[in-house]
Amino acid sequence: MSDIKKVHFIGIGGAGMSATAKLLRDSGTAVTGSDEAVYAPVADFLKDEGIAYQTPYAAKNIPDDVDFIVIGKNAKLIAESNPEVAAAEVSGKPILSFPEVLGELAREKEVVVVAGSYGKSTVTALLAHCLQSAGRDPSFFIGAIPYTPDTNAHLGDGELFVLEGDEYPSSNTDARSKFLHLYPTHLILTPLAHDHFNVFPTPEDYLKPFSELVSMLPENGALITSAAGALHEQFFKSIERPFITYGVHEGTFRIENITWGQRTTFSLYEDDVHVLDGETSLLGEHNLENIAGVAAFLFSQNLVTKEQFTSAIASFRGIHRRLDKKSEYTTVPVYEGFGSSYEKARSAIEAMNLHFPKKRLVVIFEPHTFSWRNRDAISWYDTVFEGASKIFIYEPATQGAGTHKQLTQREIVARTAEAGFDVMPISEPKAAIELLKHEITENDAVLLLSSGPMDGLIDSVPKMLEEQFPV
Repeated sequence: MSDIKKVHFIGIGGAGMSATAKLLRDSGTAVTGSDEAVYAPVADFLKDEGIAYQTPYAAKNIPDDVDFIVIGKNAKLIAESNPEVAAAEVSGKPILSFPEVLGELAREKEVVVVAGSYGKSTVTALLAHCLQSAGRDPSFFIGAIPYTPDTNAHLGDGELFVLEGDEYPSSNTDARSKFLHLYPTHLILTPLAHDHFNVFPTPEDYLKPFSELVSMLPENGALITSAAGALHEQFFKSIERPFITYGVHEGTFRIENITWGQRTTFSLYEDDVHVLDGETSLLGEHNLENIAGVAAFLFSQNLVTKEQFTSAIASFRGIHRRLDKKSEYTTVPVYEGFGSSYEKARSAIEAMNLHFPKKRLVVIFEPHTFSWRNRDAISWYDTVFEGASKIFIYEPATQGAGTHKQLTQREIVARTAEAGFDVMPISEPKAAIELLKHEITENDAVLLLSSGPMDGLIDSVPKMLEEQFPV
């Protein structure tokens, strides 16, 4: 894309869009952008990178001299209701999705795609961190904001380009899964479980693009796949090429001898051979599984030494919003989990109980994604909060409500209560904080669970806990 001089991003506030904008900027292309609003941590990322953008959407945001326009996948990014998208469509300029841009940027590299239902952001970040630590200077794209590496997108001089791949449609005009634009040389598949009911009504619909992705691998490409996940057994039957499995207590590469703590120790095995002992600050069994997946790829491809791997794992700090601690100034542990799907929510709750077994677990949950708000998935609420003592459910997001079978807050709370959980609805942020002041005790651990902003509660709850229960 060396002949491209300027590109405009509509919807630059998304994690994937902002990271792609940085990669293009770093390749020598001038970048502009716009969004309705941009929230942390992406807002901080764009500010730190010096990437300017306009709010709100408006036709005038598009520079006259752009070579092409990138439009994100969002219910509000349609010409009928968005003047900037409408202006883009009549401009005569080429329009691309961000995965199409990524595919072009990575075309000359040895591409490692990380895909799956959950764990892919952590696996991508951890893989990039390990390769960086080993001096291989990989290029990478991470669909979230990591603590390590220190950025979510980088153009390196090494031969590898590590890309997080998503099964969701590429754009509002391109129904192909995003990862089908990425031309993988190697593929790491994290656990698979039915998600995105609004796009993939059945498990078979959900697995179809993953089968297409596997079929894109060259004959000499590595296929690394989790031994866990609700749909993995079904998916294994469709794979007609060699693959390597990984997991906790199962898989070719597996984690054993776990001692849980603020720093958890473990042993890594390949078949029955002890490979190494390591430690990590990450919480939960699912993160040990992520470590096993990265190990399976790196050691099967002889890309790092044992010493380089153990050092990188020990220094890896994880991803924003993936069970990161929100405050060091309160005696009540408060963490944020990314609750975009059933499996991600369960992993976060199980991790909190594993690391804080003597605490009462309080979950503050926002039904933000389409799946959580879709009546076809209401059965998720029957079991998702197992292990939580008290649940507060924020009002569900309304964006795109007319495109699927939208649940109300009352229906969600009623279903959760029917399942036997102690649950309360919360709505307006100030009123929610006042209620939480009286409901949370010094013997609790708090999990903020959402993929959305929760109207500022992600920041205001930790501040309230600092005031109520200071160190």
